[in-house]
Amino acid sequence: MYRIVKKTSLNDTVTMMDIYAPSVAKKAQAGQFIILRVDGDGERIPLTVAGFDRAAGTVKIIFQVVGGTTMRLNAKNEGECLCDFVGPLGCATKTVGLKKVCIVGGGVGCAIALPVAQKLYSLGAEVHSVIGFRTKELVILEKEFADCSDKLTVMTDDGSYGRQGVVTLPLKEAIDSGENYDEVIAIGPLIMMKFVVATTKPYNIPTTVSMNPIMIDGTGMCGGCRLTVGGQTKFACIDGPDFNGFEVDFDEAMARSDTYRAFEQKERENCNLFKKEIK
Repeated sequence: MYRIVKKTSLNDTVTMMDIYAPSVAKKAQAGQFIILRVDGDGERIPLTVAGFDRAAGTVKIIFQVVGGTTMRLNAKNEGECLCDFVGPLGCATKTVGLKKVCIVGGGVGCAIALPVAQKLYSLGAEVHSVIGFRTKELVILEKEFADCSDKLTVMTDDGSYGRQGVVTLPLKEAIDSGENYDEVIAIGPLIMMKFVVATTKPYNIPTTVSMNPIMIDGTGMCGGCRLTVGGQTKFACIDGPDFNGFEVDFDEAMARSDTYRAFEQKERENCNLFKKEIK
């Protein structure tokens, strides 16, 4: 069993947990993910490794409460245990040799982007980070990004915190001002990553995107995370989750992602925790 060592609410819908899983913590790398089950009859869900402490044997996960399973996970408290916690899975983000990188994170995708930024910073790379949220209330991990970024820009859609606008605005400004990035790494909603790629492609700046948002099973068996990359079929969970953004068919990926939206809403409505919540 995998004990919840620490639980922290980052905002009203996003929770961070440190899970005691020494075998996973021993090998985990930035960009990889785990598969967990809350209880014995629960579904398996993939969550990205948001951090790890090899000495303590813990792995950090950050999740948004959006469906039945994440509601059940969020109902767990410190000291309680999860049934399964398997990993690390997927390929680690490539960081070796990069000297100057811009990390672009959107919403809960910032939880995936943070360990990548931390790894690059620890390797001596110059790290510029742009993180975006809808409102001030949804801002997460600002201090953590500040600690591992030579330059940090926080954006909100409504201007309630940081700068107003989308993440591509300061990215384009930086490029136009002469910042020569070895690579841009974008992690967030599919539509955000699509427009980051549209911003960097005219300048031919290598751009990596993380296709975590479309993963379901996490082992390649369900086929739900298949996508077209460079005209070939790939699976986000076993071939990625990182891919060359210039080659990803984002329109296809977004259409596939929307396929499960109604199912997720139904599961949330059927969850007993949700029913208690709305009484």
